[in-house]
Amino acid sequence: MKEFRKKYDVLVAGGGVAGVAAALSSSRAGMKTVLVEKNIQLGGLATSGNVFGYLPLCDGQGRQVIFGIAEELLHASIKYGPGDIPGDWENPESVSRYSVCFSPAAFVLALDELVMNAKVDVWLDTVICQPTMNKDRITGLEVENKSGRGIIEAKCIIDATGDADVSFRTGVPCEERDNFPVIWAFQISLEAARAAVHENNAGKLLDLVWQGGSDIGEGLPPGLRKYLGTNGKDVSEFVLVSRKLLRDYFVREQAMMGKSGRDNLFPVALPSMADFRTTRRIHGLKTLGSSDFFKNFDDSVGLVADWRGPGGSRKNVWEVPFGTLVPQKIHGLLVAGRCISATGAAWEDMRVIPAAALTGEVAGIAAALAVSNNTTPEDIQVKDIRKEMDRRNILYSLDGLHGNV
Repeated sequence: MKEFRKKYDVLVAGGGVAGVAAALSSSRAGMKTVLVEKNIQLGGLATSGNVFGYLPLCDGQGRQVIFGIAEELLHASIKYGPGDIPGDWENPESVSRYSVCFSPAAFVLALDELVMNAKVDVWLDTVICQPTMNKDRITGLEVENKSGRGIIEAKCIIDATGDADVSFRTGVPCEERDNFPVIWAFQISLEAARAAVHENNAGKLLDLVWQGGSDIGEGLPPGLRKYLGTNGKDVSEFVLVSRKLLRDYFVREQAMMGKSGRDNLFPVALPSMADFRTTRRIHGLKTLGSSDFFKNFDDSVGLVADWRGPGGSRKNVWEVPFGTLVPQKIHGLLVAGRCISATGAAWEDMRVIPAAALTGEVAGIAAALAVSNNTTPEDIQVKDIRKEMDRRNILYSLDGLHGNV
C-alpha cells in the first residue's frame, strides 16, 4: 500500500543545476512543477560536490554563446558570496572567459530562493525508487521519504539525475563510462588567512584542494583503477579511495609544517556526493559526437562552447540537437544535463554546469509544450521550442553568433 499519491504537470527528477533549470523553465511556463532531490541541498556537483567553478558562457573569442537560465544561474552563484565576472572577457585578445568561481554554500541559498520564487514544489531528502509505466509511456515515479513510499504522477517527466537513473529503469538504452578517483574539497590554511587579511578580501579563504586524476588519469598514484558510478560497490570504493588521497595529502602537507601543521592547515568541507565526471548517458533520437563541433542541425535548440583551455586556445562551439534530449523507446520522458545523448569530446562539454543549465531550460520548455499540447516530447515541433527560445533571447544556431566562427 502506498502512503501518498500526488499529481503534477511536470516532474523533474534530480535537483542539480540541470534539474533546477528545468524546474524553473517549466514552472515559469505555467506548469505545476515538482522537483525531486535525494539530498537536502540543490545544485548537485556544483554544491554538494564542491565543484565551484561556473565554466564559460563564451567561446573564448569575446562572444557569448549561452544565455537564458544558464546566465541567470551564473549571477545567482555569486549573489550571496564572493566572485566576480572578469571585466575583459569580451576582448578576443584576453585569456579571460565569461565564468566565475563561487562559494557552494552561497549558491545553495540562491538556488533555494529561485525555486521558491518560481513556486516550484521542491521535495528534498526524497529518493526515487522506480518509474510507473503504462506500456512504453512513463506516467510517474515511485519515491520514498520520511512520509513513507508513494507515487508522484506527471504528464511529462524530466530525467536530470545526472546518471540517467530514471531513463535506465524505464528501459531506455544507455551507455556507461568509468572514472578515475578524484575529490574536490576545501581547506583552511594560515597562508590563505594571511592572504585574505593582506588583500582585505575574505574570498581568499575559499581555498580549494583537488586530489585525484584527470579524466585520463593524470596525477594519480600508480595502481589505482577506474570506477563505475552506476555500481553500488564501486561508488563506495571510489569515495573511500578518493578520501584516502585527500588524507594522504594532508599528512604530507602537515608534516612539512612541523608541530603547527594540524593547526595551520586542515580540511573544512568535503563533498557530500561522489565527484564522478561521467557515469551513464542515454541513447537518444540523436547523438552528439566528437566531430560535430561547428555543425548545423535542423533540430538545434542551443549552443555550448568548449570550456577547456584559456581564452581562444579551444574554439569549438556545438549546436545541441533536440534529439539528444529525447530518449529512444520510451514516451513522456525528456533528459537534461550530463546524461543527454553525447559521446567523446561532446560528452565532456555537455556534462558541465553551463551546458547542464541550457539543456535543463530546453527540457523545461519542451515539457511545457508537451503538456499544453497533450502530446509526448518526440512529437513536439522544434519550431515551437525555438519560438519560445527566441522570446527568451537564447541562441540555438551558429548563424546567430556575431562574427565568423
